[in-house]
Amino acid sequence: MTQKEYVIQLSWEDNGETRIAYRVAGTRVSLDSVVYAWLSGYSPEGIVESFPSLTLEQVHGALTYYLANREEIDEYLRQGEIEFEQLRQNLRVLNEPLYQKLEAYRNLMKAQASAND
Repeated sequence: MTQKEYVIQLSWEDNGETRIAYRVAGTRVSLDSVVYAWLSGYSPEGIVESFPSLTLEQVHGALTYYLANREEIDEYLRQGEIEFEQLRQNLRVLNEPLYQKLEAYRNLMKAQASAND
């Protein structure tokens, strides 16, 4: 009997730094997407509905991989969140006029919603 591989780890160099990503084997769906959906309360069946390219077997396999390697994957997810926040802050600085317009619009919508209550 052969053992199936449900998650693959990709690695590449980016500006002299080794980067990694996890994917559900045979797909372009990230392990991150499956894990975050599951941690948000989606059932494996619900995850399959959200990601039609996945089978129920693949989702269970990916979740099993996550649970078997939880410490490592949780750290990988934390690092991704840190990188995302740094990128978000950098983009906010680079696009300050856009963010000011968005904030003004958000405040306008809040004011209109309060006036309608």
